Amino acid sequence: MARELKQEAGELIGGIWNLVEPVILAGGMEILDIEYRRESIGWVLRIFLDSERGINVDDCARISRVVSEMLDTADLVPVAYNLEISSPGIDRPLRKPDHFRKHIGDMIEVRTISPVQNRRNFRGELKDASPEGLILQCDSQDYSIGLELIERARLLYFESLGRKSH
Repeated sequence: MARELKQEAGELIGGIWNLVEPVILAGGMEILDIEYRRESIGWVLRIFLDSERGINVDDCARISRVVSEMLDTADLVPVAYNLEISSPGIDRPLRKPDHFRKHIGDMIEVRTISPVQNRRNFRGELKDASPEGLILQCDSQDYSIGLELIERARLLYFESLGRKSH
């Protein structure tokens, strides 16, 4: 049952991503991640955005209005939810191959859907990234992790400071 719910949420997130990404890109921004989960206030749909110049409150408000209208029209989300448009913060999520490639040499944290060499949680230096996966050096060992196995990943900003120049 839990696996089926995760799959449904993944399909929903994919549909939302495909629907709103053209508008986000046209606004000079990119989607870093989308979360859809139940919290104490009910269901929350959270979209994390970034751009070369950063994201401010006005960007979030403008995109929130546009995305809200698009989602209402498309009627993709089956239950009432709260929409949040947000900047990713300094420990930003990593999801696409391009996100990982930008942070080679940085410290990241990864949780996998299923075990990779008998573990699911990794914290270490990102050594390489490709469309297929990444190489993460963790506890003096290199781990090859396919992108399809990653449940979530994020940059560890403060641990990465000074490791390389962006």
